[in-house]
Amino acid sequence: MSFAIGLKCRECGESYATEARFVCDVCFGPLEVDYDLVAAKGHVTRESIAAGPPSIWRYHDLLPDPGAAPVDLGAGWTPLHRADRLGALLGIKDLYLKDDTRNPTGSFKDRVVSVALSSARRLGFTTAACASTGNLATSVAAHAAAIGWPSVTVIPSDLESSKVAMTAIFGGIVLGVEGSYDDVNRLCAELVSEHPDWAFVNVNLRAYYAEGSKTLAFEIAEQLGWRTPDQVVVPVASGSQLTKIAKGFREFEELGLTEGPTPRLFGAQASGCSPVATAFRDGTNVVRPVRPNTIARSLAIGNPADGPYVLDEVHRGGGDIGSVSDEEILECIGLLARTEGIFAETAGGVTIASLRQLVQRGSIDVNRPVVAIISGHGLKTLDAVVDTARVTATISPSLADAEAVLASLSNQEVSL
Repeated sequence: MSFAIGLKCRECGESYATEARFVCDVCFGPLEVDYDLVAAKGHVTRESIAAGPPSIWRYHDLLPDPGAAPVDLGAGWTPLHRADRLGALLGIKDLYLKDDTRNPTGSFKDRVVSVALSSARRLGFTTAACASTGNLATSVAAHAAAIGWPSVTVIPSDLESSKVAMTAIFGGIVLGVEGSYDDVNRLCAELVSEHPDWAFVNVNLRAYYAEGSKTLAFEIAEQLGWRTPDQVVVPVASGSQLTKIAKGFREFEELGLTEGPTPRLFGAQASGCSPVATAFRDGTNVVRPVRPNTIARSLAIGNPADGPYVLDEVHRGGGDIGSVSDEEILECIGLLARTEGIFAETAGGVTIASLRQLVQRGSIDVNRPVVAIISGHGLKTLDAVVDTARVTATISPSLADAEAVLASLSNQEVSL
């Protein structure tokens, strides 16, 4: 069963039924799913969760009602990888990577889409849709194909070719818009009113969609033996992922499922699109929109809807927000791959580069456990690394040539 009891305004607290609604009628604030945690306490236990499937739906009691059955490709229960080699280089005693490259379509977006489209089917929608920087479009198209729904995904026209191909292969309509993600998002807000039977997962179903990100917190705590990590570094695009991870840790704490302190949350942004990091640095609660200019396109949201809430969460725990250059992003994609065998997309480079930056300026306590979220697979952003990740040498099919090249290379110091 689900202990979701309705929707609640994040600003004024007004309550609504669990219906297709995404904005408060009273104050126009955003809505989120509300749960009866008093009723859930004692029913939702470590044992009941562990008996569930190896997916996000092991936490079905703390997710929106999926109806008869969830729309499920198997998202979640991804590895929590202990990163000793990377941790040693960064000077961190206990570093873990939440490896969401392992999700069905290669990113954490499978979590949120599974939840959103489950609610969409329960509420009577007929078409899956979204505004996307790429990863969400792929996940929506894949989940829609799996249940026989049409899909309409709207993306900036200059996205990485790999992301476009991964979305189009599922057979839905893919609309490329000449403009930024913020232009795409505005267009989708208009399309919502014209197509009331379309489930725009991150617009008219945003309250349900966002809940999928909580499962990252749930899994991290469970995989650490029902202990909370001291510090968590999260990439920031719209900001929803960070705020819902915070919500997830609080819900587990309120239910008495975890031990340890409430985690300190840290954000990670690319300096070419860092409105939240800039607001944090300037000590203001006003997140001013920017025009994105970064290779980290999955994080290139210049007007992040949850930006102010990210600031609230980071301030609440005494965290910080990193902001790193494209050069640092590329460097740290390679650093992560060479030390831990994980190939991350550019957002993962943002996370690791920001983690390094936060360590260097003393914001991260290197003697306390840290979890970094790796949100998507590097195959999605091959365009970013194709010019630098090449064959070491080209030789003839000759043992002598091979040995000569290997001998010359053995004299070179390989640097991490």
